[in-house]
Amino acid sequence: MKLWTDRLGRTATRGAQVLLVGGVVVALVWVLTRLSIVTIPLALALVFAAAFAPWMEWTRRHRWPAGAGAALALVLLLTVIAVALVFVFGSVSHEWGGLAVQAQNGFERVTVWLQGLPFAPDQRQLNDIEHQFRGFVTSADFRSGTLGGIGAISDVGASLGLMVIILFFLLKDGPAMWEFIVRPLEGVAFDRAERIRRKTVDVFGGYMSSTAAAALFDGVGIFIGLLILQVPLAAPLAILTFLLAFIPIVGAVSGGAIAALVALVSNGPLSAALVVLVVIIVNHIEGTILKPLMMGKTVSLPAFVVLVVIAAGTAVGGIVGALLAVPLTAAAWGVVQVWDGENVPARFARPKEREPSATP
Repeated sequence: MKLWTDRLGRTATRGAQVLLVGGVVVALVWVLTRLSIVTIPLALALVFAAAFAPWMEWTRRHRWPAGAGAALALVLLLTVIAVALVFVFGSVSHEWGGLAVQAQNGFERVTVWLQGLPFAPDQRQLNDIEHQFRGFVTSADFRSGTLGGIGAISDVGASLGLMVIILFFLLKDGPAMWEFIVRPLEGVAFDRAERIRRKTVDVFGGYMSSTAAAALFDGVGIFIGLLILQVPLAAPLAILTFLLAFIPIVGAVSGGAIAALVALVSNGPLSAALVVLVVIIVNHIEGTILKPLMMGKTVSLPAFVVLVVIAAGTAVGGIVGALLAVPLTAAAWGVVQVWDGENVPARFARPKEREPSATP
């Protein structure tokens, strides 16, 4: 027994516990990825249900049928998504011809610049690269990749349809579902479950409303800047920035980078540099003034944690995983914060009380 009670034995025991917990987490992540066709729509539905919770409470207070309130919420959500997609694709198709010509001119300018370098490829090598690219486009591999892309689109459509169905029932029968879940609980366990429910709804709802407001600010700011600089595809680029801004920190920057690339191809380096400046100014105002004012303490995660969970969410679930990583992590941390009381975190998360140092 002494073998396991000395310092090395205690360290080995703690290491075995850490490995066991890590194995459970890896197994859970593996199961979630294998069932992503269900888990991702369910997580999205929970986030949207929390965002629409005030609307559903208003309909219940005014004695509306629960199904009618849920249906109106779904119609609003799907209308916004459909209008955004139609507008983006319509604008791109309208201006794509001119932009393609500008892209070809930009490619030619880059080719001329490359040929001026001491290590530049010669004309024969450039022709070989172009020939290989055209050969790949006409090959069976490209066609199979295109079919795979069509399959991915069908998977996204199936997930979206499942999410809509789950969201409808969560909005319509959410209180009854929750009452059934907590029916076996009593006393302290019941109070804890209620605190968890309220905190999760507050975090999800606050995250959605504040992120939507910040994303709208980013989209409008980028749109105005692109209009002033006369960059083509200003409207679809602004909508793309709005959508990407739902991914914290990296989303709006990615949308701004795409806008800068379009400006570089269409108007030249000076326009691209000005677009980058506009993106920096808009993101600075949104990150330092608007988002802290809107979020308050709803989602209090350090920037380092946000970046880590976004990377992990992307690795597990792609773009949708990146979208869900921050609100799910914030909700989990919110649960820890109310575990032992309304403002009493779990024991391991409480700040240490330090005794004042003795004065000499």
